[in-house]
Formats: sequence, C-alpha cells, structure tokens
Amino acid sequence: MSYVENLQRDYGDFKIEIPSWEILDQGVTVLMGPSGSGKTSVFRILLGLEPCPGMKWNVNGTDLAKLKTPQRRLGVVFQTLDLFPHLTASENILFAARARNVDEDKARKRLKELSSELHMDSFLERSASVLSGGEKQRVAIARAIMGEPRLLLLDEPFSALDQELRGESRKLVKRVIETEKIPTLLVTHDPQDVEVLANKVSHIRNGRLT
Repeated sequence: MSYVENLQRDYGDFKIEIPSWEILDQGVTVLMGPSGSGKTSVFRILLGLEPCPGMKWNVNGTDLAKLKTPQRRLGVVFQTLDLFPHLTASENILFAARARNVDEDKARKRLKELSSELHMDSFLERSASVLSGGEKQRVAIARAIMGEPRLLLLDEPFSALDQELRGESRKLVKRVIETEKIPTLLVTHDPQDVEVLANKVSHIRNGRLT
C-alpha cells in the first residue's frame, strides 16, 4: 500500500491538515472536492513541487517524501496537459523516456504498444500544436506512462474536453490503467469521473479529508 502521513501545510489563510491517508496500490484512488478545497495543493505537495517538511509517504518501503521530484518516479498529467508544442506527439512521448533513462530500443517498442492502446497511430507524427484536445490528452497520458512510474497522478484530466469526449476519454483511461496495472491518484470535482473510474474515494474539504 501507499501511506501518506503528516501531510500538513500552512498557507496563512488556508491550511492542509491530513494526518494520515492511504492510496491504493491497485486501481484508482480519487481525491474529490470542490474548487478551493485543497486538491491542487495536495497534488503539488505529493509531486514535491511544494515543501512539506514533516510528511512521510511510504510506497512499498520507500519514503518518497525524502526524494527530489524526479527521483519520486511519478507519472503526471496536469489539467493543462503541458505538451511541448514544437515537438510531434511521438517526440513528446519519447522525451519522457529519455528523461528517465529508458533504453532507446525499449522506448521505441513501448511507444508502439502505447500508440496501439491509446489509438494514436494516425497522429503520432503531427505537431502537438495542431492536435485536438482529445489527442493531446492521449499523448499526455502516454508520456506519463512511458517513464515507468511508481504511480500515475492525474489532475482534472478531462475538464478541458467537451462533454461527449469526456465519456469516451474516461473509458479509454480506465482501460489503459487496468492494462498497465499502474496505481493511480485522480484529482477531480466531477462525480462522473468517480462513477467510471474510482476504486476508492477520499473527499477533501477545507484542507481536510472528510
């Protein structure tokens, strides 16, 4: 299991206070709450983008809180997706493999597998700047998985898509997570995300789990 302890941060006008929290080591743990509840702060702290000196995060015997962000080996899909617009879809994905020192031949093979799983063959060699929202999302997910992460962290990954695409994308993401067997933390405010994807739901309000 993945155990988080003493996740606390004082922002002055707002506090995150999570004494203990368990994230599943299989399937999808959802952190759900309204805007301003502290979801994004928790996400950033787990990634190591914001300090949280007293926190411990035990994942299979390793305290990730003691490691710098790259060493935590977390696959991340931000709400903004954050692709490199001047690179092609495949170049964006392979960038993650090189950043994590994945062998080039292995990375190329993995790219083919992910392209098939995520139905990306038709746009792999197109510039990220011209991809549709749904296509960008699939590239971002493939890039996150390519680095062989301990966990996959998704921050409101469907919010930028129109309603019709959201349903299709949820099913696709669910299938990929199950196929890849990567434990996943999904941050969302959308009950539909919970209905389709959640194996466990943690509710957050005013910086506390409820």
